[in-house]
Amino acid sequence: MAKSVRHDEELYREYREKGYWETTTLSDLWNVNARNYPDAEAVVDSRTRLTWREANLWIDRLALGFLDLGFKRDDMLVVQLPNSVELVLLRVACERVGLLCLPVLRTWRHSEMEYVLKRVEAVGVVIPWKSREFDHFEMIRELRPGLPKLRHVFVVGDEVPEGAISIKRMVESPVEQKYSADCLEGTKCPADEFSLVAQTSGSTGFPKFVESPLCCRIYEGKEFAERFEITERDVLGALTPATGGPNIPTYFSAPRVHAKVVMLEHFSPQEAFEIIEKERITFAGVVPAQLAMMLRDPARRNYDLQSLRCFYCAGAALPPELGKEVQEAFGCTIVQVYGAMDAGGMTIHSFSDADKVRLSTIGKPAKGNEIKLVDDEGREGPEVEVGEILAKGPTLVTGYFKDPEAVASAWTEDGWYKTGDLGRFDRDGNLLIVGRKKEMIIRGGQNIYPIEIENILISHPKIAQVALVKMPDAVMGEKACAYVVPHPGQDIAFEEMVSFLKTKGVAAYKLPEKMEIIAALPLLPSGKVDKKILEKDAAEKL
Repeated sequence: MAKSVRHDEELYREYREKGYWETTTLSDLWNVNARNYPDAEAVVDSRTRLTWREANLWIDRLALGFLDLGFKRDDMLVVQLPNSVELVLLRVACERVGLLCLPVLRTWRHSEMEYVLKRVEAVGVVIPWKSREFDHFEMIRELRPGLPKLRHVFVVGDEVPEGAISIKRMVESPVEQKYSADCLEGTKCPADEFSLVAQTSGSTGFPKFVESPLCCRIYEGKEFAERFEITERDVLGALTPATGGPNIPTYFSAPRVHAKVVMLEHFSPQEAFEIIEKERITFAGVVPAQLAMMLRDPARRNYDLQSLRCFYCAGAALPPELGKEVQEAFGCTIVQVYGAMDAGGMTIHSFSDADKVRLSTIGKPAKGNEIKLVDDEGREGPEVEVGEILAKGPTLVTGYFKDPEAVASAWTEDGWYKTGDLGRFDRDGNLLIVGRKKEMIIRGGQNIYPIEIENILISHPKIAQVALVKMPDAVMGEKACAYVVPHPGQDIAFEEMVSFLKTKGVAAYKLPEKMEIIAALPLLPSGKVDKKILEKDAAEKL
């Protein structure tokens, strides 16, 4: 049974009594919607459109197909797919039949896939045959001799190579005729266990895998729907890779309010504009880098984007100036959540919050969550102005899959998750991120928080993107180096950058002492800048 490693029965009882956790599962929501809204569209991609009734039939057939193939309770299925109908429904099918489902990035190749398939002892893997000129089936074929636990390879699409099982054939076959109508009642994952396993972004090497209990995610989906005012009239667009990123509303809020979900297979600004216009998307999940690209693309003026009422931005810090420009250009509201795959959503905005709150802070704790700041001496309370952010509560997930050492490292003994982020509270109790604890630059004993300087520099008319990182110094220990991506056709000199910061009142010790011009910032799958690459580059250039 896939019980979590951190949650115990006492915690379940407490959160149930307080009304946070419930017994409803994701599978239950899809069943209810198929019964109550059978002909309303549920999920769409570039190839497929399904109503709630059709989608639920797909889910049943996939679940029963796995049973037919001999899958056992808590067997692991790894799913490597682009945004698609199948990516949405496979999660629910695994939950319905009691399997574990681990979606991973479609950009992973031999080393990452070998690692994950071995690490989680996957019994099956779901892939496209070929995607964007890469042969996924050939990759798995080459890896398979070293994967004795891997029994089944499933392929999505019209064409399936010999030796693979067709997902399309599974959902077209009336396998339900062989089983009683209630046969899946005894197999589905209950709300106090986990079926979904999520990957972290892997900024410290290979990723860890996170247990994602249903009760946490169902509650999170409910909280997001209420805070963001998501209703059945909304059309939710998944513009980021839906293996992770800002997609809690896509998976858990939409079925709660029976709203349609649209999956964008591959992101480019123009492809995003096209699908927003075509499907009349009202609520789109994005990361800041995507917002910057969409804002700067002049082609947006050629599309009707008036359906948009909200961008839900997560995955990385959103510069307030960028948020303000996006709201003005697209005529819609930006909301944010502060969270992590390792933890879930910790703080959250409301759709009705003022611009100052939504663009300059990351809001207040989600209902039931607690946040505290702890300094390097372990002190907490009002005297700690800036400290590491620790969180606990009903939206936080349970730990790392088969990795108790990682759990012990990330959580305190009394159940607080250590984010590694530095934060402070404003006078109204909203949380502000100051930076990553590991990314803080200590110059001669004085602290420089990169996000403060980045948020100023992003407002420079010549700068499109910027990242401030530490570089070693024999005298000061560390100094600041700015990596700058200029707007197309623009040049900016080091002296110009420093002069701009001085006009903004930045203290002398915080000023970058080196600048590197680059074409693009390296990004992690989460949308965050991979500062380890930049720090290594800065050190090597010294």
